[in-house]
Amino acid sequence: MLKKPLRLTAVLAAAGLMAAFVTSPVIAQEAPAAPAPAEAPAPDAVLGTVNGKPITNRDIDFALADLADQLGQVPPDQQRFAALMALIDIRLLAAKGEADGIAEKEPFVQRLAFLRDRALHNEIFRTTVAEAITDEEIRARYDTEVAATPPENEISARHILLETEEAAKAVIEELKGGADFAALATAQSKDPSGASNGGDLGYFTRGRMVPEFETAAFALKPGETTEAPVQSQFGWHVIRVEDVRPVQPPAFEQVAGQVRSLIMRERYFEILQGLRTSGNVDITDPAMKPAYDAAIAGQK
Repeated sequence: MLKKPLRLTAVLAAAGLMAAFVTSPVIAQEAPAAPAPAEAPAPDAVLGTVNGKPITNRDIDFALADLADQLGQVPPDQQRFAALMALIDIRLLAAKGEADGIAEKEPFVQRLAFLRDRALHNEIFRTTVAEAITDEEIRARYDTEVAATPPENEISARHILLETEEAAKAVIEELKGGADFAALATAQSKDPSGASNGGDLGYFTRGRMVPEFETAAFALKPGETTEAPVQSQFGWHVIRVEDVRPVQPPAFEQVAGQVRSLIMRERYFEILQGLRTSGNVDITDPAMKPAYDAAIAGQK
């Protein structure tokens, strides 16, 4: 109830995978189980032909990658055969499209040009960004971010939530008389989660609680209880701090993927920034141009 959504550090929250891959509308068919090959198949080995055009293991690998979402529901030992069947269907329908003259018509020609550009974009991203990042780079960036993070404390606290100030004052008097905080929380707190665990909120940092609660809690030392009720949007709180300790950075293994995504994002935009400077982009649409100029300015 009290806690706000956990905020990742700004550096990790910015991380995001920038490449998107084209998926085919082909839906994988049921396939009989096929024995797995004893070793990796030769990429150029021919498995068959469609209208005289060979299907190789490399073609199957392309289909497996492109149809990953559809083939994900197929058992692993059947996926290569399912990809073969999907590829055959693609080739047959593509041949019909050629025979019907679709390949020469708009907007197919424009769509094909877009898909080609997108495939080249993704290949550049894969080879110069995603696959170029080393484990050493990720570790070095993690160490840099940890070293640059200001030291911060977190506290462990309990609270009792009451509906009125008078009820909260009465609880404080009971505590001064020696009553057990956890027992009172279980018996009287209006916070359902708190009532079930003696009001224990666990450890939290600044920014996780509503402002009024946070200000009062972080002003206390371990073992201290608020002298007066604290009002928030939820009601009236009586707060006790159990412990204060330095925040430990997340383990490298927990955030390595996020750090890698951050590096990818930065490298991707670094490449784009250079290309936007050297390239020739001219937006002539009067409605689009102001938005485009503002977007580019915001990325500098």
